[in-house]
Amino acid sequence: MSAAMAVEEKNLDSPEKRRKFTVSVIGCSRNGLLLAHFLAKAGFTTIAVDKNHSIIDFLRNGNAPFLAPELNTLLKKHMQSNFLAFTSDIREISSRSDVIFLFVQTIFDQKKKPDYSHVEKVCKEVGTSMRKGCLIIVASTIGVGLTERLVKEELENASGMRAGIDFGLAFSPIRVPTESSFNDPAVTSQFVSALTEQNLESASTVLATALKAEIIRIDGIKTAEVLDLFKDAFKDVNFALTNEIAQFCEKTGIDFMEILNIANKYSSYHLPTPGITKEHTSKASLLLIEEAAMADAKLPILALARKTNDEMLRHALHLVIAGLQACNKTVRRAKVAVLGVSSHANMKKKCDPSTRKLVDLMKSKGMVVRVYDPFFSYKELVEKGYPAERTLKDAVEQADCLVITVGHDQFKRLNLKKIKILARKSVAIVDLCYAIDSVKAVKEGFIYRGLGRGIQVK
Repeated sequence: MSAAMAVEEKNLDSPEKRRKFTVSVIGCSRNGLLLAHFLAKAGFTTIAVDKNHSIIDFLRNGNAPFLAPELNTLLKKHMQSNFLAFTSDIREISSRSDVIFLFVQTIFDQKKKPDYSHVEKVCKEVGTSMRKGCLIIVASTIGVGLTERLVKEELENASGMRAGIDFGLAFSPIRVPTESSFNDPAVTSQFVSALTEQNLESASTVLATALKAEIIRIDGIKTAEVLDLFKDAFKDVNFALTNEIAQFCEKTGIDFMEILNIANKYSSYHLPTPGITKEHTSKASLLLIEEAAMADAKLPILALARKTNDEMLRHALHLVIAGLQACNKTVRRAKVAVLGVSSHANMKKKCDPSTRKLVDLMKSKGMVVRVYDPFFSYKELVEKGYPAERTLKDAVEQADCLVITVGHDQFKRLNLKKIKILARKSVAIVDLCYAIDSVKAVKEGFIYRGLGRGIQVK
């Protein structure tokens, strides 16, 4: 039996005491692995779990390609000091864990409806073997009411135990900022809610020990779930307004980047960079919209923002077509080089689904698309279904248009003179991530198009 659901600060006030607690992190996402790092650093016996055997193999070898090199190095050190281990066996680890963090992602079907089958499966596996007295913390974004409904019920049914009495249950979505140092969590605050006051105290103690953060306690798990969703949905709405203003700037000959730089330097509010929304932001909006429909409520502003942001893919396609037409090139059979598929600049992160959708849209118009990303091998790109090229030279040679989708440093340092020689006589650059200096591009003879760049248009 575990004592985690009733743990107090005095039980974790030294590395020796923390070492006695086994903490598992189920789901090796970026946030999951960062949390595993901070748990191990704090002295907990930490185990990271993922059903994907390939990911576990990478992590065991200390060379996960989707992580920053610094984090790989730190995780390897934790393994060598026996503070961290990796496995794909959820049931075995659940049977000896005191605290279990669940990083289980909600997926969506083609109609953009949430599918919780993966969440159910993981909860059943955990519940089948978890220890009495353990503490379960849901650490990823989830629909409103799902912690107390789906997660709680699946754990109780599989274990035969009662939440809040035989095991603890809490909700605390872990998000460590991208800019944070791996030696410092840089989390200024972390909110947490739980089924009972005792569960809340235990979860707060564990989180404060690992993250060294201010812990904000929230009464009511549903309130915390809505707060988590609202934070990303708020970004989605702001993003939609930015995208609309960016398109306005394109039509009126204004450079949105000037507005962005001045506003963010001298104003109290922060403008996001226009573009195609990331998956986690759209997920929050979709979950809130789904919940609103079930509650017979309406969220028209959020629904419109989601529609606006979804349409940015079509707008990106329009910029490509406009660039080709400005070069007097036909759209059909035009050779287009797409530079970048990673979801983050200068990192080998999972391929951004929006890039794949854009590639498919261009192919549907008859364009001949070639894809290159310096952080993915030719084989990896082909396996993911991309029409890949092995080198940057191969991708841009004889191209009619270059579409830059990720701001890798390699793309920001492109030698435009050499690119112009390799590409066709008249070539367009469509910059979707503000990687290229538009003035230099036009000076070198390129046709330039970019999100919100109502300048240098020929």
